[in-house]
Amino acid sequence: MTADLDQSKAPLLSHLVELRQRLIYSVIAFIVCFFICFYFAGPIFNFLVAPLADVWEGEAGRRLIYTALHEKFFTDIKIAFFAAFFVSFPVIAGQIYIFVAPGLYKHEKSAFIPFLIATPVLFFIGGAFVYYVVLPVAWQFFVGFEQPATDGDLAIQLEPKVNEYLSLVMRLIFAFGISFELPVVITLMARAGLATSEGLKQKRRYAIVLAFVAAAILTPPDPLSQIGLALPIILLYEISIYSARLVERSAARRQAELEADDDDGAGTA
Repeated sequence: MTADLDQSKAPLLSHLVELRQRLIYSVIAFIVCFFICFYFAGPIFNFLVAPLADVWEGEAGRRLIYTALHEKFFTDIKIAFFAAFFVSFPVIAGQIYIFVAPGLYKHEKSAFIPFLIATPVLFFIGGAFVYYVVLPVAWQFFVGFEQPATDGDLAIQLEPKVNEYLSLVMRLIFAFGISFELPVVITLMARAGLATSEGLKQKRRYAIVLAFVAAAILTPPDPLSQIGLALPIILLYEISIYSARLVERSAARRQAELEADDDDGAGTA
């Protein structure tokens, strides 16, 4: 019994050592990317401010402000943290794959790699969509609430704080980026047998309602941002139905091949 326990502990310890090694590599990659991104935090922030700067183009005196001495410093830290995680994600994902690959079958490895690649790609597409499509329209909408000075009325002018601006932009980027992961999540559920294409079709009306509810929660309280998020979610849901159908066809084809192999083996016997 003691020998059996020792043998069972050996693989566990080797897995823990391997996991620690992969975590160390991931942390080192993140830290290196963090310091590099912190050095370029200014240009990254200017890139994020560009949609607002385009709305204000040609207007002198426009600016962003910070009211606490440490606010800009911690804003740069936040920028470096988010950017470092995105830049280092391929390394982290690669370490995850190296750790789990030895325990996967050949067909599982071939199925796992596309998901590993699709996850950052879809997140990037969601972030690009919000940056190039949603932000210019949303900022134009919000700037429209400014009030010029008139007789008896004070001027109301927008002067965003750098920390609040970054928080709002990152909230939108993460909301759209995570929402664009819907096909990956549903396809994984279909592979696990937790969802079917027919079931997804039957729940389409509920999915549409939930898309608008999620958009209302994740985006600022303006109709443009909410519609801008809800419509892509609905489109991605339709893509997810098609992905689930492909998974079902692939599973049925694999099952047919296994049954054919069993029949051939039985006939030979």
